[in-house]
Amino acid sequence: MDILIIGGSNFVGYHASDVALQRGHKLTLFNRGKSNPDVFPQAEHLTGDRDGDLAPLKGRQWDAVIDTCGYLPRIVRKSAELLQDAVGHYHFVSTVSVYPESEYGRDYLDENSPLATIDDPATEEITGDTYGALKVLCENVVQELYPGKFSVSRPGLIVGPRDHTDRFTYWPKRVAKGGEILAPGNPDTAFQVIDGRDLANFILTLVENNTNGIFNAVGPGEPTTWGSMLATCQAVTGSDSELVWVGEGFLLENNVAPWMELPLWLPVALSGMSRVRLDHARAAGLTHRPLAETVRDLLAWDATRPPADPDKRNPNAPTPLSPEREAELIAAWREKVNA
Repeated sequence: MDILIIGGSNFVGYHASDVALQRGHKLTLFNRGKSNPDVFPQAEHLTGDRDGDLAPLKGRQWDAVIDTCGYLPRIVRKSAELLQDAVGHYHFVSTVSVYPESEYGRDYLDENSPLATIDDPATEEITGDTYGALKVLCENVVQELYPGKFSVSRPGLIVGPRDHTDRFTYWPKRVAKGGEILAPGNPDTAFQVIDGRDLANFILTLVENNTNGIFNAVGPGEPTTWGSMLATCQAVTGSDSELVWVGEGFLLENNVAPWMELPLWLPVALSGMSRVRLDHARAAGLTHRPLAETVRDLLAWDATRPPADPDKRNPNAPTPLSPEREAELIAAWREKVNA
């Protein structure tokens, strides 16, 4: 196939490009040329801006387009309209954040669960409150313009090599250091992540088969909990670390910031985003590698990264507990439960 990827040089886009080339497709990448411009020299590279200069896309034809970086409906509409008669299939990478927090009390979310809404659909401020609802509006644009020839993947947390967010990476690295580890909440709490390479394989499968519809692209393949995830990290790293499970109420009382100071941890009331059904996607070809493989490959990739530059730190990246703060909390928790 002749495939256009909007993005294609960072994380999910990178893995989608890699899989497309491995499967023998002809590949064109359209982006600003600012991130990893030297990757995939065997692909055609078009430099432009989806919110401005779309000229390089005009007058071209592709079998399919994979849109990995659409966040605002106005901008998605620009490229989707321009390509409407130029591509046979449009794949849009969305998110499970399209399901609002009010739905997290369900046992499991599926593709028919209610979606987030927004008071001001014209807003272009992307925040924790608007992100999911804006993605819903982006999905709507694609469905409107490509009836019968679109697919949408709704991944959960995407992890694995080339994940620069350090959200999941924190845990295997922390386990590898050993010692007493503050493990948040309950070990039986559901835990879902998808390897970026598995997501990329699924996206290409949908495109190749011209599969129409919306799919929750979540993982791992087997039901996973916080306890089993951390046990996997221990097994992969050979760590003799000790997990100390600290109650949610205690963490909140001590002003531990969910997600930021303990990456990926959310209070039970919000943990529904890790209870998303994947049956529909599996039936359409989603497969998963073992979580242990993801952890092993992630650590190997992380070891090749240069030291972090504090001046270039992503303000949305987690700021994990310091070793001293972690030890203090563990000691205070033990004092509480032994009182």
